[in-house]
Amino acid sequence: MEPLSDDDSKRLFYSRIFSHESVCPHEFKEVSRDILKKCGGVPLAIITIASILASDQKVNSHDEWHVLLKSIGRGLTADPSVEEMLRILSFSYYDLPCHLKTCLLYLSMFPEDSKIMKDQLIWMWIAESFVQSGKANTGLFEIGENYFNELVNRSLIQPVYNDHECCVDACRVHDSVLDLIRSLSREENFVTIVNGTGDSMYSQGIVRRMSLQNATQEDQTTPLESMSMLQVRSIATFEPAISLLSRLSSFVVLRVLNLSTCALGDHNLRGLWSLVHLRYLDLSHTGLCELSEEVGKLRFLEVLDVSGNHGIEKLPSSVTKLRRLMCLLYEQSCNRLPDGIGNLTAMEELSCIHADSLSIVKEIGNMKRLRKFEILFEQMSLELEEAFAKSLEEMSNVQSVTIRIKNGGSKMMDLLGGKWVPPQGLRELISHGKKGFKFSMLPAWIRENPSHLSHLSNLQICVKEVQQVDVGLLGRLPALHTLALQSLRQGLLLVNADGFRCVTIFCLWSNSPGQVIFQPGALPKAVMVLLHVGLQVSKQEAAGDDGDLFDMGIGNLPSLRSVNVKFKFCPSLPRRDVKKANSALGTALRAHPNRTTTMSGSEEPVCRLLHTVCFPVRK
Repeated sequence: MEPLSDDDSKRLFYSRIFSHESVCPHEFKEVSRDILKKCGGVPLAIITIASILASDQKVNSHDEWHVLLKSIGRGLTADPSVEEMLRILSFSYYDLPCHLKTCLLYLSMFPEDSKIMKDQLIWMWIAESFVQSGKANTGLFEIGENYFNELVNRSLIQPVYNDHECCVDACRVHDSVLDLIRSLSREENFVTIVNGTGDSMYSQGIVRRMSLQNATQEDQTTPLESMSMLQVRSIATFEPAISLLSRLSSFVVLRVLNLSTCALGDHNLRGLWSLVHLRYLDLSHTGLCELSEEVGKLRFLEVLDVSGNHGIEKLPSSVTKLRRLMCLLYEQSCNRLPDGIGNLTAMEELSCIHADSLSIVKEIGNMKRLRKFEILFEQMSLELEEAFAKSLEEMSNVQSVTIRIKNGGSKMMDLLGGKWVPPQGLRELISHGKKGFKFSMLPAWIRENPSHLSHLSNLQICVKEVQQVDVGLLGRLPALHTLALQSLRQGLLLVNADGFRCVTIFCLWSNSPGQVIFQPGALPKAVMVLLHVGLQVSKQEAAGDDGDLFDMGIGNLPSLRSVNVKFKFCPSLPRRDVKKANSALGTALRAHPNRTTTMSGSEEPVCRLLHTVCFPVRK
C-alpha cells in the first residue's frame, strides 16, 4: 500500500483527534506536522498516535504531544522497518490501563485474520477474571462490552459490523497489531501457540494459555508431551484436537475450554467432567447428540454453549445445578428445558425458551438478571400472556427480547403494550411476521415517552394500524437503527426530516398498505428500505402532474443501497397507471447516485434493487 499524501495524512490525523478533518488549533499545528512526518504516511501509525493523543475522549496537552514526539525516535520516514512500526504501535499498548492490556494480549489466542465474535470474546474474558465488577447494578458482561468498545475506539481492534451494518458483533486484529501482541505474549509467557507452520510459540516451561491453530495430531502431540499442564487456564482449538481429549483430566485448573467445531462424535469426554474449575465451555458445532448428566459436576461453570448441535433435543436435569451459569446457548431444536430452570438466578443470556407450560413461563421470572433471550409459545392464551408480562416485569436488566408464537392467529396481545414498562436499557424487541404477536396500537411506552427508550436500536413489531402520528413517535426514538413495522392496515404516510436520524434499515409492511412518501431530509442514514405500497387513488385525485401520484421520494434518501418495493394495486386503478407506477420507481432508482444494478420485475409485484435485498430483517 502506498503511503498517504501529506493532505490525506492530516485529514486522517485531525479527524481522529479533533472530530473534524480540517480543523487543528494553531498551537498544535507545528508539533502535529512533525509527528506526521515520523509516521511516514502509514495509516495504522497515524491512527495509533492519534488515538493516544485523544485518549479518554479529550485532547492531551501541548507538552504531552512533544513528549510523544520525542519518544517516536527516527520514525518510519528514516527507518521504514517492521521493528519501527511495532515500536510505534507499542505506544498504544503501554498507554492502556492494566485491565485492557490483559484483554488485548488475550487476542493472541486467535489465528491471523480471524473474525472474533464479540460476545464470545467477552465471556472468555469474564471466565479468566479479566473483567472486574465496578458500578452497582452493572453486570460483568456490560463492563466487558465497555472494554471491547474502548479497544475499538483506540483503534487496537477493528470492528466488524453485522450484515445490515447496524451494530458491531465481532472484531478483527490488524496483522501488525497481532504481531505486537504475540511478541508481548511470548515475552510474558502469556499465550502458547501450537500450529503446524513451524513458528509455534511455546517453551519447555509453564504453560498458562494454549491455542491450537492449524495443527495436525502429530503437531499437537509433541509439544503437549513436553509441556507442563498443571497451570493451563485457557485452551482454544481452531482445528480438530482429538489428541487433546485423552489429556483433559490433566488440566486441573482449566477455566476456559473452547472445542467449537471439533468433531467430537462418540469420543470419550469422561475427563471433561472432572474439570471442576471450568468457567467457560464451548461445545458448539461438535456433532454432539446429547449432553451428559455429568455436566452438573461443573459447579463453577458460567458459560455453556452447545449451539449448532441439532441432535440435542433436551437438556439434562443436572443443568439446574449450575447455579453460577450466566449464559446458556443451544439450538431451537432443543425444545425441552428441565424443571427447576428458574433456579438459575445468575442467568443473563438464554437461547430459545419453548413456553409449552405455564410453569416454565413463571419460572423465567426468577431470572431477574436476564439481558437477552428468545421465547416461543405454541399458542398464546390470556393466562400465559399475563404470566409472561409478570415475568418480564421482574427483569430490570433486560436488553433484548424476541417473542414468537407458533400459532399466532390474529389475536391482539396488549398486556406488553399497556402494562409492561420496559427498562431504559432495552436495546431490541423483536416480534413480527407470521409467528409474532400483534399490538392493537403502538405500545403506550412508545406513545407516552419515546425518549425514555434511549438505547432501543432494533424494533420489529406488528400493530393493527399504522397512522401518521405513529411515524412521528417512532421517529423520536433516539438510538433506533432498525425499524420493521408490520400492520393490518396502513394509510398515507409521510416520512419527513424530523426523525429517524440513526435508522439504517426501514421496513413498512402491511396487509392493506397505503402510499409512503419520503420528503427531503428523511432517513439520512438509511441503507435499506423495504416497503409494501398501496396505490388506491386515481390519477385525477393526485395533486400536480401525472407523475406526482407515483413519486415516492426515493431520490431523497442519500445513503440508500438496497430497495425492495411491492405494489398492491386497487382493482379500479387503470392499467396504464399500474405501468406508470412501475416506470416511475424504475426511473427514480436509475437516477439515484448510489445505483449499481437495476433489475426489472413483473408489474405485480415490482422489485427494484440498488444492490441487494433481504427480507424479513433479522439481526
